[in-house]
Amino acid sequence: MANILHKIKAYLYDNTLTKDNPNDFIARTASERSLSVKQICGAAASRGGADVSASAMEHATELFLKEMAYQLCDGFSVNTGYFTASTTIRGVFDSPSDTFNKDKHSIIFQFNQGEKLRAEISNIEVEILGVAEASAVILQVTDMKSGSVNDLLTPGRNLKIVGSKIKVAGDDSSVGIYFVDATTQARTQVDTSDIVTNNPSEVMVVIPALAAGTYNLEVVTQFSKNSAFLKEPRVALLDKLLTVE
Repeated sequence: MANILHKIKAYLYDNTLTKDNPNDFIARTASERSLSVKQICGAAASRGGADVSASAMEHATELFLKEMAYQLCDGFSVNTGYFTASTTIRGVFDSPSDTFNKDKHSIIFQFNQGEKLRAEISNIEVEILGVAEASAVILQVTDMKSGSVNDLLTPGRNLKIVGSKIKVAGDDSSVGIYFVDATTQARTQVDTSDIVTNNPSEVMVVIPALAAGTYNLEVVTQFSKNSAFLKEPRVALLDKLLTVE
């Protein structure tokens, strides 16, 4: 019998990704927050899971990650046991003599769980907290240029946002779609003319001219299934960071 060491809590949401069954749900973890390298090293040191100081572990980890990135950029694959990483080229080459073109090809780094991390799954208990309150939620985004899901952004190209009750509607000045710089918290709003599709379960936008960096995605809306707008705007926040390279 598995030794339960961890617990993940999750809520159920309408599954807007399937059309054949209107009554099914998907589970989404109730994540507390995203942890940084510094926070993880601090937790390991305080919990007794490290024989070095938190600062020493953080320094070593940053050196490892920097070197790993260097090797990935030279085309090597990485297998840490906990995850694998590799470099992938996206896009179609029209002929044997066609060369790499940044306008139609892209490079992405792919990460997948490794054997050591997979072995920990049996030690996790999942507690379903019931159906989430009827609020707006972003379930998934797809960068239409690269095909990347919940990861990359290509400025000037389309982003498909899938969720529930995310239609941009309302008369409050805050209503709209925002890319929030994860470092500076600067907010870039999508121009209303760049909202290509605007439905309750799917919104398509043109990604603004964002600088390289990482961003949170927010949809602020007063949409309601009833004819009247909600009195107060509600915010749907994607629980993944998006990257402009």
